[in-house]
Amino acid sequence: MKLYNTRTRVKEDFTPIDPSNVRMYVCGPTVYDRAHLGNARPVVVFDTLFRLLRHVFGHVTYVRNFTDVDDKINDRAAATGRDIRDITDETIGWYHADMDALGALRPTQEPRATDYIAQMIAMIGTLVERGHAYAAEGHVLFDVRSYPEYGALSGRSVDDMIAGARVEVAPFKRDPMDFVLWKPSDATQPGWDSPWGRGRPGWHIECSAMAFDLLGATFDIHAGGIDLQFPHHENEIAQSCCAHPEGGFARFWLHNEMLLVEGRKMSKSLGNFFTVRDLLDKGVPGEVIRFVLLSTHYTRPMDWTEEKARQAEATLRKWHDIVEGAEEDAPDAGVVAALSDDLNTAGAIGELHRLANAGQAAALLGSARLLGLLLPDMGAWSHVAGAGQDVAELVERLLQIRAAARKARDFARADGLRDGFVAAGVLVTDTADGAEWTLAPDFDAVRLRELL
Repeated sequence: MKLYNTRTRVKEDFTPIDPSNVRMYVCGPTVYDRAHLGNARPVVVFDTLFRLLRHVFGHVTYVRNFTDVDDKINDRAAATGRDIRDITDETIGWYHADMDALGALRPTQEPRATDYIAQMIAMIGTLVERGHAYAAEGHVLFDVRSYPEYGALSGRSVDDMIAGARVEVAPFKRDPMDFVLWKPSDATQPGWDSPWGRGRPGWHIECSAMAFDLLGATFDIHAGGIDLQFPHHENEIAQSCCAHPEGGFARFWLHNEMLLVEGRKMSKSLGNFFTVRDLLDKGVPGEVIRFVLLSTHYTRPMDWTEEKARQAEATLRKWHDIVEGAEEDAPDAGVVAALSDDLNTAGAIGELHRLANAGQAAALLGSARLLGLLLPDMGAWSHVAGAGQDVAELVERLLQIRAAARKARDFARADGLRDGFVAAGVLVTDTADGAEWTLAPDFDAVRLRELL
């Protein structure tokens, strides 16, 4: 298996530290609102990596955290008058429901930051004792200059960061790039007793403390969105390596690129911002969302379009029909090889098309499930209730008739079928792999049968 290591900027052979227990940490959500579509990309991408690692190595410890102490949560509580715990519990429930709908497995561990405050305080204390952090005006800050390797992950020098970044320079900072490990809390804010007074942790320290407690000083993989590379992941490395110099923190760093919508950055101001729940409520199946997210390599920007969703639905509907009644076989070697080449999900989907076109139902089923597709509880959407006839069989038969008419140059018949499909609410797309189709909301089974 090869993975692109952001830290070395090279695709490297992946050999786990302990082949009997591969250890992976993925940064999770701050739980104050619904997950938007961009938040879903790392979940689906690294869920697929989790599945692949289990297939290749067996046991995997996968940790993904919940940030449940944050000023955004505090602001939401103040604005709504609700208890913070009620907000975070509700949001975690939403998150689980939405990610479950995308076929994502639950991680091995899902730690909440508030359950690891003691570990954070201990790690901060160690950093202070070793001269890597200092207390000032109720805050504790990490001394960036004390860690010469700072900036290696993102490829920047500290001086360049200061010159080019908008950094809040508080008067108690020794250096503009120093970042907060602990900050004071007033009577209206959540807080915990510490050697530096009542307060709460900064954002970056939580992942370092939880990763050490659950995975150790050195583990295999740390992953997340590219937007976390700096400063969050850079700061995690500095904290962890200074607090535990006996370890190396994460050996491999994986980052997924950002998500676009119809070629533009997702933004509320552009009117193209939507949550996973928005799509699900509009009738877009979770399996379709997953397919589209996996159709682009994780290191490249991914463009969500309605056309891609429509094509994904047509493909999945066809695949569900092919595997109906089949017994799952072991994943195809071509699919495993594609995924083992830096999680090449687009290449793996190409291999699934090959299996589908060859009618290899058992291999298609086992291989698709390695990508979290064609799962037992995800295919109900692909069947049309009350059609009175096997719709898939009828559409495929009509497509064969259309192909024969084209070959015979009977364009009147071919065009009549084309128009008939539209009238019946069957959306047909001709691709290099053959015709793909999906049913529109106004699908009319009677009109479709009249085309025979």
